[in-house]
Amino acid sequence: MNATSVTRGFLLALTLCLVTPSGSALAASQDYEPQVGQEGKDVVWVPTPQELVDKMLDMAKVTPKDYVIDLGSGDGRTVITAAKRGSKALGIEYNPDMVELSKRNAAKEGVSDKASFVKADLFESDFSQAQVITMFLLPSINVKLRPKILDLKPGTRIVSNSFDMEDWKADQTETVPGCNNWCTALLWIVPAKVQGTWKLPQGELSIKQTFQMISGTLRSGNTTVQITNGKLNGDQISFSAGEAQYVGHVKGNSIEGTLKSGAKWSATKIGK
Repeated sequence: MNATSVTRGFLLALTLCLVTPSGSALAASQDYEPQVGQEGKDVVWVPTPQELVDKMLDMAKVTPKDYVIDLGSGDGRTVITAAKRGSKALGIEYNPDMVELSKRNAAKEGVSDKASFVKADLFESDFSQAQVITMFLLPSINVKLRPKILDLKPGTRIVSNSFDMEDWKADQTETVPGCNNWCTALLWIVPAKVQGTWKLPQGELSIKQTFQMISGTLRSGNTTVQITNGKLNGDQISFSAGEAQYVGHVKGNSIEGTLKSGAKWSATKIGK
């Protein structure tokens, strides 16, 4: 055996030593199968039934124009389903094995161009660009995320598998018939922030806000009437004051709308 042969043999052996471990790690990663109930950073992993995934996206009225973010995306099924509907979708997941599994699942379904996944902490992530947020988290986690959610753009749709947000009542709740476990979807629409005092040409509107519900008074001259049936649906506001029924569109510190009679009305915020 000459020197050249020895050198080639040594290089081959070294190459095998370097390649084999990484190849084994890759194979192990590709063979990863999550176990129902496995521990996660904030919650254990339990997959959402596909029929409930479909119901959640239906309730949120997801379209190809929407950007969907799934908080705690697990095996990626919600993100992949949204991508199949034509939406751009992102899964935020803390478990790196789940992230890689989700990417492989998206590739198998042919939606890698629309479905993406990142390994990240929910509480350190920015999801302000989403039109729709989906989640299957514990109520305590939902409530911890709630201030951040309420600061999102009015009209952002939030859908949760089974768990609520305590005193922020859902705008809509639906249960999938014939489903065995985890069968209820809850929908919230992030409301505009309208609490405070608003100046109208004919008087002053004082609003008290509890999430999407509003109450207060409308004062005109020496007459003050209570607001009834007050509600926000994103940036859409509606209420009654006496016999008049108001609907309007909130744009920051201004509201423009119409009365049921057809007359227009407007208001400008002047105080908290």
